[in-house]
Amino acid sequence: MSDVIPALQLVGISRIFKEGEGELEIFRDLNATLMPGELVALVGPSGAGKSSLLHIAGLLEAPSGGEIVIEGAEVSKLSDEMRTAIRRQTIGFVYQAHHLLPEFSALENVAMPQMIAGKKKADAEREATRLLTLMGLAERVQHRPAQLSGGEQQRVAIARALANHPRILLADEPTGNLDPRTADGVFAALTEAVRLEGVAVLIATHNLQLAAKMDRALVLHEGKLLDAGKLGAKAS
Repeated sequence: MSDVIPALQLVGISRIFKEGEGELEIFRDLNATLMPGELVALVGPSGAGKSSLLHIAGLLEAPSGGEIVIEGAEVSKLSDEMRTAIRRQTIGFVYQAHHLLPEFSALENVAMPQMIAGKKKADAEREATRLLTLMGLAERVQHRPAQLSGGEQQRVAIARALANHPRILLADEPTGNLDPRTADGVFAALTEAVRLEGVAVLIATHNLQLAAKMDRALVLHEGKLLDAGKLGAKAS
């Protein structure tokens, strides 16, 4: 196991905003490691900086200090163009809102990012069908978003995020708009997919019951990041 390279390492990450003559410190010197195939929850109160930390991990936002290491390579100090290329090749994103293109079918929504990346249409559609089937949507691939339930739409969004075989999946409240039963189904499908694909997953959530289903939880509070381990493990 020691030979496995971490998918993502955050080393001494800080985020500080200038406010007039002073500074607003969101967090400082945060450290975290995600391994391939691992599901990790990011929990903490509103305003703690969870979304900002996800954006930094996803190379969407530059940290004020520290290093981002993806599969052993430090990437935070690369040019914008190189960071964008790494983000497209290595990182998948799932948001609370699914952001599907309404005029296209589920199949087309998942095939499109692959075709943009240069894959042939037939190969992209074959992979899209595989991922949608994995997400339990084999009978719904030709349906447009308006013809799908909220849970089904979010499953399509997850399949789309996995379409280009990212090594890291970052999700911000991915089941926040769903009722508990639907959320459980979406999370179960997500878990099966990422275990099979070997993707490292970091999910920001306020839902502690959802967080307890993951391998461990990182708690962001008052500018510090604590590895809380498996939530509820002691109680069980």
